[in-house]
Amino acid sequence: MSKNQDRGFWNAAQKHLIRYGGSFEPAIIERAAGSFVYDADDRPILDFTSGQMSALLGHSHPRIVSTVSRQVGQVAHLFSGMLCRPVVELAERLAALAPGLDRVLLLSTGAESNEAAIRMAKLVTGKHEIVAFLKSWHGMTGVAASATYSAGRKGYGPAAVGSLAIPAPNSFRPRFRNADGSLDWQTELDDAFDLVDSQSTGNLAAFVAEPILSSGGILELPQGYLAALQKKCRERGMLLILDEAQTGIGRTGHMFAFQRDGVTPDILTLSKTIGAGLPLSAVMTTAEIEEEAHAKGFLFYTTHVSDPLPAAVGLAVLDVVAEEKLVERARHLGARLFDGLSRLKQRYDCVGDVRGRGLLLGVEIVKDGRVPDHQLGAAIAVEAFRRGLSMNIVKLPGMGGVFRIAPPLTISEEELDLGLKIIAESIEAGLAANMSRPGIAAE
Repeated sequence: MSKNQDRGFWNAAQKHLIRYGGSFEPAIIERAAGSFVYDADDRPILDFTSGQMSALLGHSHPRIVSTVSRQVGQVAHLFSGMLCRPVVELAERLAALAPGLDRVLLLSTGAESNEAAIRMAKLVTGKHEIVAFLKSWHGMTGVAASATYSAGRKGYGPAAVGSLAIPAPNSFRPRFRNADGSLDWQTELDDAFDLVDSQSTGNLAAFVAEPILSSGGILELPQGYLAALQKKCRERGMLLILDEAQTGIGRTGHMFAFQRDGVTPDILTLSKTIGAGLPLSAVMTTAEIEEEAHAKGFLFYTTHVSDPLPAAVGLAVLDVVAEEKLVERARHLGARLFDGLSRLKQRYDCVGDVRGRGLLLGVEIVKDGRVPDHQLGAAIAVEAFRRGLSMNIVKLPGMGGVFRIAPPLTISEEELDLGLKIIAESIEAGLAANMSRPGIAAE
């Protein structure tokens, strides 16, 4: 019998764990190394989501292991009013990577960094309305949850006052079309801000956006969109906050995704990738905004603000990214992965779209052209896990099941090819299972 079927383990989990969304995978994970996690039978499972989209350097990277060990032995945590060298050094390094964003606040999670960014924007502008994309995800706390529209909005009472949303551009399902059928994102953006202006009470503080909406189904802002969005913000005296929790630190083939567009936000938030699997996040902004916020009494004391241990890890992450040329690697391997997934699209009608950038790609599962097929997507996910591949699928109204594929930047070409092979086998098995269900006729 498989050790993953440990009845005591699963009974205890069922009895004592609060379920927080979705269901748990049918495996007990005992360890992880490189691009794989290993279950109780020591079966390798290729991790195509970098843990929770965070393990940028893979699992148990020796530099991270040694950094954690060393820093724990020196100092891991301090009173929030104390500073240590790793905190200042990491702030200095990040500022050098994003010219113009010279001031840095180090925190623990993505939601926390977005809370701080939105709080700062409200204080500096003196306004309170926050605009975000439909299908966005910025966190599950307070105003971050109020700016999250992809899930979790019902049943929790009122959102923060002044929460507004606009449609996210979707090239696969365009709301506005050019003559050739392609997405007319400028008309869509103009229309969206007409609606924002009609609803606003004159208190527009900020727009918070992901350059690629990950939980929203890997929806990439088209080239030129970010500059146009920034223009809309400036016309209204709003700040532009970019949430690069998943796109930052090289994943898209640029250090930060916004750099492709030549647009620098007023506030940038980082998390997930900067800690490579450990809890570290950052808020970055201009000296001018930070000075004004400070003058107005900006307050964001938290238990783990400016902690030495995660800061030291962040420095190690930046060192490895630079030394192993992982930004360029993400660009190269991303092209290889995109080509492989595109071949699957040509081969299987159920693969409706392949999209994304670098090593953050999405595969949308459909039927009859563009009709969402959540059932097949779920079947493919189950088959992939059985074959030793972990892929995350998001299911959103009006969209097919979208696999989010974001392997570690350290993954090998052979491991990428293995993942593609398992995906193909899983699609075949999922289609076969669909055909065998009662009421489904074979073509």
